[in-house]
Amino acid sequence: MPAKSQFISLREAQSPFFVGIDLGGTNIKVGVVDDWGRPLSWLSLPTEAEKGPEDAARRMGEAVLKAIKKAKLQKHDISRVGLGSPGTMDIPAGMLVNPVNLKGWDNFPIRDRVSFHCGLPVAFQNDANAAAYGEFWAGAGKEYHSLVLFTLGTGIGCGIIIGDLIVDGENSHGAECGHIIIDSSDDARLCGCGQRGHLEAYASATALMKRAEELLAEGHPSSLARRFARAKPQNRNTKLIFEEAEKGDKLANQLVMEAARWLGIGTVNLLHTIDPSIVLLGGAMTFGGKATKTGKRFLDAVTREVKQRAFPTIAQRVKIDFASLGGDAGFIGAAGIARLEHRQEA
Repeated sequence: MPAKSQFISLREAQSPFFVGIDLGGTNIKVGVVDDWGRPLSWLSLPTEAEKGPEDAARRMGEAVLKAIKKAKLQKHDISRVGLGSPGTMDIPAGMLVNPVNLKGWDNFPIRDRVSFHCGLPVAFQNDANAAAYGEFWAGAGKEYHSLVLFTLGTGIGCGIIIGDLIVDGENSHGAECGHIIIDSSDDARLCGCGQRGHLEAYASATALMKRAEELLAEGHPSSLARRFARAKPQNRNTKLIFEEAEKGDKLANQLVMEAARWLGIGTVNLLHTIDPSIVLLGGAMTFGGKATKTGKRFLDAVTREVKQRAFPTIAQRVKIDFASLGGDAGFIGAAGIARLEHRQEA
């Protein structure tokens, strides 16, 4: 079930209605929302990427119809479906080009195939942009005119919204801000994309784990050494760093503060380019958000770095906060993009 969003009844809902699909490498989330971005129903299914894109498109279409039925609506009540997907893509063509986490899905017309299987028009967008639009429409950014969302996880996704403009770029590669360069030295850290010095190489969960392993190998004392030694390789993640930071471990807190510093530097680059009203931090690596000591320190450190480096007027006025929709932002935002496209064509 959605962790942050609250279901409403059909009696409370405001038409028109939209369906959002959040396609991930492991799971697919599908939900029906009303005209204010409030969910009426929600379901999840495994992606099973190895079965190929056509099989997934068929199951997404079926899930759309199930979600509509679960919301006590009919197919004709739905104005449009929105689909947010990872990977390189051609957004105007509705095409996945070379999605890294979906092997074998290259050059697949996913928008039109999902539309075929559900019998409804489908709007298509990058998953990070969809999540950003979800926060802009119905989440922590709904009181603001412009927004940047960083999704912090294995990598760093980003979405930029200015008014009702989603920054796609000429080649559907807009807002790839996890790959802005923050270190131009020859020995800068290597990013997962193969280039050096990108923000993702310094402030993602992958980067944080690599940095932790380096410092532990150098002999820095930390309770993390024991936690890492006991954990299975698949369970060694930033959750362990967060837990030890909460307990006061010096190295764990150092790692969190390093990530915050680099993220602050990356944020300043965007502030001086876009000048948004609010910057939101979301994804799996937010260290518990405002509910924890570590999350608060993380946010404060990012904010402090911004205030030290940004133009004074921007530093004083920009709001930096955690996103509020959690894992729901993707399907809510995808539905919001369907709503935006529907309204533009009306």
